[in-house]
Amino acid sequence: MAGASDKARFYIEQAVPELQELLRKKIFTKDEVNSVAKKRSTFEHKLNARGSTASDYARYVEYETNLDTLRRTRAKRLGIKSTSYSGQRRIFFVLDRATRKFHGDTALWLQYLTFARKQKAHKRVAQIITNMLRLQPTSPELWIYAANYAWDERADVTEARGYMQRGLRFCSHSKHLWMEYLKLELIYLAKISARRRVLGLDSKALQKDQIPVDEGPNGDMITLPPVTMEDMALGSPMNLGPPEESESNIKSAPALTGAIPIAVFDAAMKEFPDDPAFGAQLFDCVAEFHKFDSAERVLQHIVHFLMTAMPTDAASLTRFVHQPVVGAGAASTLLPRALMEVLNRFDSAMRNISSLSDPLEQDHVREAVGQYTIPWIMEYLRCPELDPDIRAVLTTLLETAWNHCLHTLKSRAGKSSEGSIKLLEVLHQNGFQDLMQPAIASALRIWPDEPRLLALDRPIATLELPQ
Repeated sequence: MAGASDKARFYIEQAVPELQELLRKKIFTKDEVNSVAKKRSTFEHKLNARGSTASDYARYVEYETNLDTLRRTRAKRLGIKSTSYSGQRRIFFVLDRATRKFHGDTALWLQYLTFARKQKAHKRVAQIITNMLRLQPTSPELWIYAANYAWDERADVTEARGYMQRGLRFCSHSKHLWMEYLKLELIYLAKISARRRVLGLDSKALQKDQIPVDEGPNGDMITLPPVTMEDMALGSPMNLGPPEESESNIKSAPALTGAIPIAVFDAAMKEFPDDPAFGAQLFDCVAEFHKFDSAERVLQHIVHFLMTAMPTDAASLTRFVHQPVVGAGAASTLLPRALMEVLNRFDSAMRNISSLSDPLEQDHVREAVGQYTIPWIMEYLRCPELDPDIRAVLTTLLETAWNHCLHTLKSRAGKSSEGSIKLLEVLHQNGFQDLMQPAIASALRIWPDEPRLLALDRPIATLELPQ
């Protein structure tokens, strides 16, 4: 078996023709070539000796990267079009050795992938991803990276979906992976909806929302994903039948009815059946993509699941109240009816809370509902185009939610003041001093030395002096 010195010498000798060419073409001087050879010898002996670390390989890669940059810069200045040897090949060689020796080091794999993508070595990237996932199948971050590469670089949703699903077989308890998989399906649905609007296939959505503009390199092209027909299970395009029948089939396809995100949500909640907070996070994720056609159906399904499984939990009740107005803008004609539903659901949520046997738990859930409800009400109240009647209704709802939060202050002695102070600061920033005054008085009786409360109390006192 060859020793460390023999291996180092072998790798150094392989680089001799490259250094000779650099010297012959006068890209580097003789002293610089000797310096490069000496530096590589130091690195190779360190890497092939016992006790080498991943950081040693990282420093070697950094040195070779800088050296290759200098080589290309000088070659361009001297008018030398190309050389027989590329620094890229040597950097790949060092990174390949590094990942073989430290296959559990995620940072090395990501460095290897970053360099390969920068060099546009797509075949190499595919090979690296395969080896990386084979050696580290229980790392959710690597599965997410592979799926993002397939979607962002290759626009292949089938491959990206395959990475996510295979990753969930190994990392089924990773909430982050479930969240990213749901986000992938939502982005795909949003793109399909946007393309349907551009093609004029969705006249209602076209009238309701403004068409988003893709400012990317393919912004002036309409390129449907290659998996659209497969996901919709419509068979051959030549056998779609009459246009009316074809349009009906497309609208009922799983890719447009929200069946895929619903299936992902159901599978995720089977892994976390007693975690309503995670279900609420999935709701928030869908709410961010509310402009795709079936968003309302998906949100209703999530809320129905949460209210059926955990009807008195704070996470379930907050999303139950908020769901009707998700996606309804301040100038939307749908907002009045949605607000009416919100008011009904708010009363229903309060009745559910009253059914709890523990008074302290009732106070905790009431406060959570108020803390979640007040910020999104503020978002509407900040809009200058909001109708005066709707503004009055929202203000009343704000006061009701705040009164529930104020009621819980009586039982907060010895507990954290952070949530209450954050709400007070939000009210102060939006000019609701009349709501703040009784709350600050109650809060100061519980936390008399809290500096943020004292700071909020001073402006109010100052405003009242002239009166």
